[in-house]
Amino acid sequence: MSRIYQAFENKKAFIGFVTGGDPDLETTEKLVIAMEEAGADLIEIGIPFSDPIAEGVVIQEANIRALSAGCTTDKLFDSVKRAREKVNVPMVFLTYIHPIYTYGKEKFMQRCVECGIDGLIIPDLPFEEKGELSDVCRNYGIDIISLIAPTSHDRIRKIAETAQGFLYVVSSMGVTGVRSRIETDIEGMVKLVRESSDIPCAIGFGIAAPEQAKAMAALSDGAIVGSAIVKLVAQYGRESVGPVADYVRLMKAAVKEAEAN
Repeated sequence: MSRIYQAFENKKAFIGFVTGGDPDLETTEKLVIAMEEAGADLIEIGIPFSDPIAEGVVIQEANIRALSAGCTTDKLFDSVKRAREKVNVPMVFLTYIHPIYTYGKEKFMQRCVECGIDGLIIPDLPFEEKGELSDVCRNYGIDIISLIAPTSHDRIRKIAETAQGFLYVVSSMGVTGVRSRIETDIEGMVKLVRESSDIPCAIGFGIAAPEQAKAMAALSDGAIVGSAIVKLVAQYGRESVGPVADYVRLMKAAVKEAEAN
């Protein structure tokens, strides 16, 4: 049974995101460990990239800080490998096609296995082009996490049928970032998935407050939070481990409340 499957087994998952190397790699390691201890069921780590097209300003700036501090893909792999010695929950990389091809897709997947990465979220990999990576990912046991957006209603069933790990349900159009209201028909999107597959669905983009996490988890199998955590890292820098852990605890409690209802 894959670690990703276990993250959702008999519970709703809280998924937290950090940008690797922001403000430095040592802090990233501490954050990942602290997030698991605070209740995160799965952790996404962003590979810093100079052109993260799906990201809003908060995560774009985190990418710049990480790259300026000297974070490279190789250094991040080493850092995640060290964190994996203490972390049991699944970890996935959020990255773009370009860094994978620049690194060499075979070598990239090999390193993912070595450092205990369970899956990849690749926002600029269209469903129709997934075949370019699916064979090499399958060979190394790495899940490609598919995204479904509010515009892809007619494609949702098709995407769900071949999805691996979990489905990332994009709550809002546009780039990542905190939103005060989420008005997409999430329920309708999840219903379409359920008609085609029993794959877990987790909702992301815009979730920041506990009541949002609770509401989104109630409609699905989990809530994903990125920008709100990255904002705390931007605010507190190397002192961000405590504030992030407190925030994760709060958000995990909200997700658990959704389980109880």
